[in-house]
Amino acid sequence: MLPTAARQAHVAAPTAATRAASSQCRPVAAANRLLRGAAALWLCIAVAGQLLFAAYVAGFYGRAALAGTPERWNRVLTHGYVAGDHVFNAVLALHLLLAVAIVLAGAAQLLPALRRHAPAVHRWNGRAYMLCAMLLSLGGLAMIWVRGGAAGDLGQHLGTSLNALLIAVFVAMAWRSARSGRLAAHRRWALRLFLAVSGVWFFRVGLMFWLAVNQGPAGFDPDRFVGPALTTLAFAQTLLPLAVLELYLRARDSRRRALHWLAASTLALMSLATLIGTVAAAAGMWWPMLRPA
Repeated sequence: MLPTAARQAHVAAPTAATRAASSQCRPVAAANRLLRGAAALWLCIAVAGQLLFAAYVAGFYGRAALAGTPERWNRVLTHGYVAGDHVFNAVLALHLLLAVAIVLAGAAQLLPALRRHAPAVHRWNGRAYMLCAMLLSLGGLAMIWVRGGAAGDLGQHLGTSLNALLIAVFVAMAWRSARSGRLAAHRRWALRLFLAVSGVWFFRVGLMFWLAVNQGPAGFDPDRFVGPALTTLAFAQTLLPLAVLELYLRARDSRRRALHWLAASTLALMSLATLIGTVAAAAGMWWPMLRPA
């Protein structure tokens, strides 16, 4: 039998070890909560901004179409409605309609409650989302490389085309991982798809953030809509959000507090930039088009 002192030390040792482990876990848990909070903040701002964008598309383009005046689209689009070009006018109209549908479907797909309480709705909504994404991707490529006349230069067109190609890749990977039951991988690919699909919105918000910070055009010609700032933005609209997502995913799966803090700080800065860009876009681009002429 162990002496009394040895017995007490034997009992106390696990307790001390448990307390030490618990004290080490608390800072990691706090950093993880901060990371998730920063991600939730950015997501709320982004979804709200995308819903505003969808309201603008429906309110301006949809109202003009229903009024029988689709030529009003050309107040915004440099090569939008073309009289007599029935095929590509229909492609453009479908593209705009799908833009509204995919924003609404994407916002619904991100709701955890939908996934938990209505998994069948989540699955069918996800399929509709991926179909819309593929159609938008192909339609965007057609309007750039087949119809021609899209705003911007070759660099911008290549950046937008990269976005379209990545959408197709992410649709395939999200579908494949879901079909094989790899749900963790599916969620990662679905998040990548969501960000790639949001590229058009990121471009507008990023442009208005750039204009707000610089108090006017900087690094591009606003009349011809070309310049290094716009070329950079054409690639950043896809690559920057994806890079931040990869940082978040790695931080979320790591126990390194420094990585948590880095990702949370990056997301906080992204939230601020997204908020500024969204407010500037709503005030300077979207709301003026919705006001009566």
